Amino acid sequence: MARRKRVILGLGNPGATYAGTRHNVGFEVVDRIAERCKISLNPNLRTNSITGKGRWRGYTFVVAKPQTWMNRAGESARSLQRRMNLDVKELLVVLDDIYLPVGTLRLRQGGSAGGHNGMQSVIESLGDENISRLRIGIGEDFKRGRQADHVLSGFNEEEKIIMDTTLNNARDAALMYVVDGIVSAMNQFNRRTNVRSKAVGRGDTDKLNR
Repeated sequence: MARRKRVILGLGNPGATYAGTRHNVGFEVVDRIAERCKISLNPNLRTNSITGKGRWRGYTFVVAKPQTWMNRAGESARSLQRRMNLDVKELLVVLDDIYLPVGTLRLRQGGSAGGHNGMQSVIESLGDENISRLRIGIGEDFKRGRQADHVLSGFNEEEKIIMDTTLNNARDAALMYVVDGIVSAMNQFNRRTNVRSKAVGRGDTDKLNR
């Protein structure tokens, strides 16, 4: 029997300028997975990404952060697919979503890009919409025509508290995907409501992360 593969691909823009912005929550989830699983992340020139190999509950997996601009993330995805002989069903893409409230997680087994340029690039490069994805709500509180400014902005102080818990939940959802697959992760994490500020004082955050 062929050995099962799992790749978690977090989307974002490279460089310190974009660190901590709404558009880079995919990168942040990868970083939190690496911290939890003690994964060393290193540049991978052959796939134009930063990658690392980890192990969780007996299962080996790879995490990756494309080092292209967001709208060309599919180039790294395609390189990873070729080098690992990866089926699209073995890939989980982690990305931001302006159509979900801040603090909300949604997993899906496939579908359109939903207007996300990075996801669109991945779909086009792999030639398949049947790609599992974990969407993280970053809110749509912006004026008409200012979407780019919004996704490249940082979170305010209240949102940072919410997102700290949300990103830990996203990390846990991705690790559940590694072990149990997308359906189990959907069943557990899609039932959860978005994390609201009143529930995430410093002490409550620790409770939610257990």
